[in-house]
Amino acid sequence: MDALTLLRRLSETPGVAGHEAPIRAVVEAELRPLVDEVQTDGLGSLIGLKRGVGNGERPRLMIAAHLDEIGLMVAGRQGAFLRLAPVGGIDDRVLPGQEVVVHTTDGPLPGVIATRPTARLPEDKHDKTLPLAELRVDLGLSEADVRARVRVGDVVTLQRPVVELRNGRVAGKAMDNRASVTTMLLTLDGLRGRQHAWDVYAVATVQEETGLRGAATSAFQIRPQVGIALDVGYGEQPGLSDVETFPLGQGPSVAWGPNVHPKLHHRLMDTAERHEIPVHFEPMPGSSGTDAWAIQTAQAGVATAILSLPTRYMHTPVETLAVRDLERTARLLAHFIAELDPSFVEELKF
Repeated sequence: MDALTLLRRLSETPGVAGHEAPIRAVVEAELRPLVDEVQTDGLGSLIGLKRGVGNGERPRLMIAAHLDEIGLMVAGRQGAFLRLAPVGGIDDRVLPGQEVVVHTTDGPLPGVIATRPTARLPEDKHDKTLPLAELRVDLGLSEADVRARVRVGDVVTLQRPVVELRNGRVAGKAMDNRASVTTMLLTLDGLRGRQHAWDVYAVATVQEETGLRGAATSAFQIRPQVGIALDVGYGEQPGLSDVETFPLGQGPSVAWGPNVHPKLHHRLMDTAERHEIPVHFEPMPGSSGTDAWAIQTAQAGVATAILSLPTRYMHTPVETLAVRDLERTARLLAHFIAELDPSFVEELKF
């Protein structure tokens, strides 16, 4: 399984929070050959089960990586132009000049996000970011065609192909969190031919960007003893300190804080050391803002951990990361899962 080819395909497929059907179909096709069973829960999260060995009830490990991406929605029409509303934490600063796709019932329509030239803006707005309310989508259609083809509520995604940079780094949209979905699939591929005692549930969750909803419902259904959330974290970049960022290409960060079970954290760090996989220790004193926050409080409580891929320019169309970090994270997880025995459940008890 080639990490870059898979990442490119997932990044470029649309799937805004609450409208994940296109990306779910792509991921399901990749997931089916790697697991024993696939289902979709009532909210739309995709759940793959890879059974462990042994008789009787086996302990359950849930890997969660969210499918959805941030995006936009048609909020109204103004003549031949479209007004927009955000879906998730879209960054208004990067939107003017972006190419977009409006997903209509008649098929996708290409467009651009634009606004008035600076010379025609009020002087007090010349050096300010224009809010989303002042931006419009131009489809190149007449007002009559726009009214006939576009509905209020149609989803709008950014049109951005993946760009290969130097040193194995890539940039594109929705790396948050298609990079982690790629990592999850690479992990399952790494488990081919390896026995493991735990049942592994690989879950591509929905609606993380709008409230961690998919993780909450899927964890409630699975009732795992262990949940590991895969997400992106802050990569080193201008304007951020070394304390709050991690270098690209030197492995994932392993979180430590109230959203993380201490025994699980130590086991992951120990596995990384024994297999010579570089990782970073990441203090996380508050809410992680990841699927782990929802998984941890499912049912009577779940032991959780968080692995993050260092990523630059989060929530922009050019989220940048190193493919090597995906591969190393997948190798760490595959070793961790293969080496877990059922008795680890007892070690997790307080």
